[in-house]
Amino acid sequence: MTETAPRPTLEAVAERAGVSRATVSRVVNGAHGVRDALAERVRRAVEELGYVPNQAARSLVTRRHRAVAVVAAEPETRVFADPYFAQQLRGISKELTAHDNQLVLLLTEGREDHARVGRYLAGGHVDGALVFSLHLDDPLPGLVRGAGLPTVFGGRPDWEDGRGEVVYVDSDNRGGARSAVRHLAGLGRTRIAHITGLLDQTSAADRLAGFREVRPDADPGLVAPGDFTSGGGERAMRELLDRCPGLDAVFAANDLTAAGALRVLRERGRRVPDDVAVVGFDDMLPVAEETDPPLTTVRQDIEGMGRLMARLLLRGLDGGTADDAPRPPTATAPGVILPTTLVRRATA
Repeated sequence: MTETAPRPTLEAVAERAGVSRATVSRVVNGAHGVRDALAERVRRAVEELGYVPNQAARSLVTRRHRAVAVVAAEPETRVFADPYFAQQLRGISKELTAHDNQLVLLLTEGREDHARVGRYLAGGHVDGALVFSLHLDDPLPGLVRGAGLPTVFGGRPDWEDGRGEVVYVDSDNRGGARSAVRHLAGLGRTRIAHITGLLDQTSAADRLAGFREVRPDADPGLVAPGDFTSGGGERAMRELLDRCPGLDAVFAANDLTAAGALRVLRERGRRVPDDVAVVGFDDMLPVAEETDPPLTTVRQDIEGMGRLMARLLLRGLDGGTADDAPRPPTATAPGVILPTTLVRRATA
């Protein structure tokens, strides 16, 4: 058996640096009050000895685990198949990594998963939670409140907290939908259809509201339910063409939905954009630039939303407030609403 060298101790670092153990502890744990010269000696000794703080002991001192739960209210089959989640998780991961925090991913699909996640959050394993993709009547907000964890939500909440302000990050879904439909109307399209997302999510409800604000007198038959997937886009597009064969434009709730709609239009012999113009939502480049033809869509900064969620949470944990984070002009406390932009490509 190979013998391993003993791990360097706090005392060994103190002896190498010529300072007290308490001084080393303050420097290692990021506390203030140590002169720059002494702190530099401690950091040099830490590097020379290869000292790694004991996280359990460090947590007792700092009351921080340097770990954040990222809770997605979706089954793993959707999270790992939909590029939207990959972009948002990338933004969260980048921000947490930059501040030496670990990401703990928790997914929920059914009642048993909610119970498991609730037990984990209440178990003192993480410092806070980032929660997104909530559905109506989702128990997750209550579970997080019960755990007493600082939390930032992805997406506009549809409930009243009752115990203070809910901090969230979202895109201007309603305004983005309006810009998409106005663009289609500006092209001379008069029979504009909408394929919704899952209407138990506020993002889909807000995009439908934006559509109706521009087309308040639209035929109800021009609205078909989707579920933010390409398969849902295919089903809804077939339904729309069967019901309203004269439609000349489609606003889809997201890019995956639009991709499914484009496939059906091609199958039915409809030329895009000559016969039917199509606009999506998200501007997920793996989807929007690879559709045939390339997709006109509403861009939201998905990765930036993830980074900002993490930044707001970490600033709160470090004693700051959500107001410390940079905010665009459209933001209103306690929610941050990021702007959207129409990106014109060949489908419209």
